[in-house]
Amino acid sequence: MRIRLDRTICDGFGLCAKHAPGYFSLDDWGYASLIGDGNVPDEDHDPVMRALLDCPVHAIAEVGERKPSVPHPQLHDDEDPAEHLKTESNEAQWGFTR
Repeated sequence: MRIRLDRTICDGFGLCAKHAPGYFSLDDWGYASLIGDGNVPDEDHDPVMRALLDCPVHAIAEVGERKPSVPHPQLHDDEDPAEHLKTESNEAQWGFTR
C-alpha cells in the first residue's frame, strides 16, 4: 500500500497521527505531515487505513492500482458488450429488485 497526504486540504484534526503515529506527525499548529515516503508495509495496513478513513477532510489518499472486488466478464472479439448489461428483463439474474 502507498499513501499520500495533501497538506493543502488538511484542517488539523489530528486523527491520522492518533491512529498511525509512525506515518503522520503534527506541526506546531496541528497540521499533519507524512513521515517517510508513503510506502506502508502489510503489517501497518490497518492503522494507516483507519487514519485514511477517519480523516474528515479526506486529505489522505491511497495511490496505486486497486484490484477490482468483482471480476469483470471477459469478452471475446465477436461478443456484444450489451449482452452483459443489467436491465429490467434480467434483474433476477443480477440479484436486484425495485
